Amino acid sequence: MNTLLILLGCNLLSGALMSQERIVLHSQNSAIRLDLMINANGVVSYSVHYKDREVVAPSTIGFSLKKPAIELNAFECAGFDTASVNETWEPAWGEEKSIRNNYKQLVYKLTDKNGSGTRINLIFRIFDEGVGFRYEFPVQPALEHFIIGEENTRFHLGANHTAFWIPGDYDSNEYLYNTTRLNAISAFEASAKEPDIALKSPFHNRAVQTPLMLKTDNGLYINIHEAALLNYPAMNLVLNEDDYSFTSHLVPDAVGNKAYLQTPFRTPWRTIIISDDAREILSSRMILNLNEPSVIKDPSWIRPQKFIGMWWEMHVGKASWQKAGGKHGANTANVKNYIDFASANRFDGVLVEGWNEGWEDWFGNWKEDVFDFVTPYSDYDINYLTSYAREKGVRLIMHHETSGAVTNYERHLDTAFRLMRQLDINTVKTGYVGRIIPRGEHHDGQWMVNHYQRVAEKAAKYRIMVDAHESVRPTGLHRTYPNWMANEAARGNEFNNAPALGLTPEHETILPFTRMMGGPMDYTPGFFRFRLNQFDSTRKTRIRTTIAKQLALFVTMYSPLMMAGDLPGNYSLYPDAFDFIKDVPVDWDDTRILAAEPGDYVAIARKAKAREDWYIGLVTDENSRRLELNFNFLDPKSQYEATIYADAADADWNNNPAAYTIKKQHISARKKIKIAMAPGGGCAIVVRKK
Repeated sequence: MNTLLILLGCNLLSGALMSQERIVLHSQNSAIRLDLMINANGVVSYSVHYKDREVVAPSTIGFSLKKPAIELNAFECAGFDTASVNETWEPAWGEEKSIRNNYKQLVYKLTDKNGSGTRINLIFRIFDEGVGFRYEFPVQPALEHFIIGEENTRFHLGANHTAFWIPGDYDSNEYLYNTTRLNAISAFEASAKEPDIALKSPFHNRAVQTPLMLKTDNGLYINIHEAALLNYPAMNLVLNEDDYSFTSHLVPDAVGNKAYLQTPFRTPWRTIIISDDAREILSSRMILNLNEPSVIKDPSWIRPQKFIGMWWEMHVGKASWQKAGGKHGANTANVKNYIDFASANRFDGVLVEGWNEGWEDWFGNWKEDVFDFVTPYSDYDINYLTSYAREKGVRLIMHHETSGAVTNYERHLDTAFRLMRQLDINTVKTGYVGRIIPRGEHHDGQWMVNHYQRVAEKAAKYRIMVDAHESVRPTGLHRTYPNWMANEAARGNEFNNAPALGLTPEHETILPFTRMMGGPMDYTPGFFRFRLNQFDSTRKTRIRTTIAKQLALFVTMYSPLMMAGDLPGNYSLYPDAFDFIKDVPVDWDDTRILAAEPGDYVAIARKAKAREDWYIGLVTDENSRRLELNFNFLDPKSQYEATIYADAADADWNNNPAAYTIKKQHISARKKIKIAMAPGGGCAIVVRKK
């Protein structure tokens, strides 16, 4: 098949533009078709088909520049280039040992038709599972420094699809997901559903964040996101209910500008992943492939870790971050106990929050000098603890909460990282709670996007791994910066301590299709006590899962920096279930999506790094469910034994969350078994070769 078809294309010999131009490009497997069109008025649009079904109807592109003031919405064709790539690369860590990168590329060269002479290149990459495209402003006499007023990219969906979405906030992505038709987005009332989170976007009643997951009535799954977000604001999507189209809306800065740029510049990729099988959405590595290769030439110092944290005590009322008040958690004796627990149970590290001075005045005042990131509280002997941890084969993990004072953090970065290296601490959890200083900037604007990158680059110079909280949602940059290993960037388990904001059972069945499309999440699973009144009998908060589901989340919610969230003492309640948490790896050679439906269930199998063991996690929403598992991914010549951690027959997230069973069963590649999951439940399985 001729996969590049030019119909009524640019007449490059005579220099004349025909009345209509259309370029058609197919993916290698012919499932995806891209149509690129320019009409007689110079309006450029694209459309995307999947197996001859229209997914994105003709959708226009363009820019509004603020300085110089230019509307880039009509163009003349200046030519095009094509290329194809078929390669395999190996990540420093991840869900697979190797990743195939196979696409066709079209670079479509455009010149502003309105007389400014501005040149833009549209770069499309067509994969077997979808399309990525970006804008390039090449070096040119007519444009050097410029300010983006708005990017005007449309995604014309053309029907009232089911959507899994959160509102288009500029500063927070810590929402529960809504599952509605597109035409119900405008009815969302943040004040009623999310009382503690204020929306900043002027389009909040019809704007959503990416990744946006969609399902059509005829059985297609569509995921819209972005890749390689660097030196540019995050993209929200504003809905037009008249034709069910979305238009890009970039997070602004303090004065309303979107981005300050200099040629040459390439925007992030806009990504559209499509399949008629939900499992293929989760198995796609298109977003990773659209990111640049690692800038770290020798990543051997970057190591995935499983750890525990001295943090949950503060969330359940046992301890406090601040020293004042007599409940300071991060004291030498207490952290020493965490180190002993980690060492005895094969954990790699201990995260310590509240170790440094400043917590008495950190929240709500937004002072720039609350933390210096090097001064411990007087009851926290950091030198002794790091030495003691080393003797026990454990490393402390540093916590840098900025309280939004980002300029202050940047001033202290070198000093803070030097201290970490002196203490042989090689991992940091950063935090950005509150308003951003410089004042008026947003968590998801260009300034902060650049800050996250600066931290990753600076950390790499000190051989430090980063886990960022309250950050912009990830876009696959862990390929380029493999030391930037995880982010929060969504509602995690810490929200279970608030009655109105706790996680619902379906949350973990949506996150893999939304937030986690861009990269690993620090979700902190592994809770064994579900009513959080252990230290305060008046608390009404709870965790809405079963124990079996908590185990399964270590597989379905991927992170190379995986923290078991509960208190050490609570793990002694169910030691045989805790065996799974102790054993489960955090780095993998292979991943198979066994079953998936957004909002309903997810089942994932992963093969341990450099081992023959497989670990399987299944999770369901608030409904009980039976899934049949096919083990045809196993070696057909071998026999295996499966240890199955399942919900008991009477388990239920609400009434009996701690009921589980453990059984062993012989397994082969020809075997199929049915797994029953309780409401809000799940199942975890270890498969070992006999």
